[in-house]
Amino acid sequence: MAGEIALKTAPADFRFPTTNQTRHCFTCYIEFHRCLAAKGESNECERFAKYYRSLCPGEWVERWNEQRKNGTFPGPL
Repeated sequence: MAGEIALKTAPADFRFPTTNQTRHCFTCYIEFHRCLAAKGESNECERFAKYYRSLCPGEWVERWNEQRKNGTFPGPL
């Protein structure tokens, strides 16, 4: 049908087999920023952005972005 929107989310990742997707969300966020650092703005990195945006609550992403700006982000970037 014309005008239908296909909704997609991150594919299953066997490193995170449980229903709690917190680690999957955090890992995708980190992988996105590592990809940006290594390759700059590229379509390859956008894949990770789509994943973390679909998995992570917006409040977490806002807080992590603020922490990255302040140099207090707890993860390995």
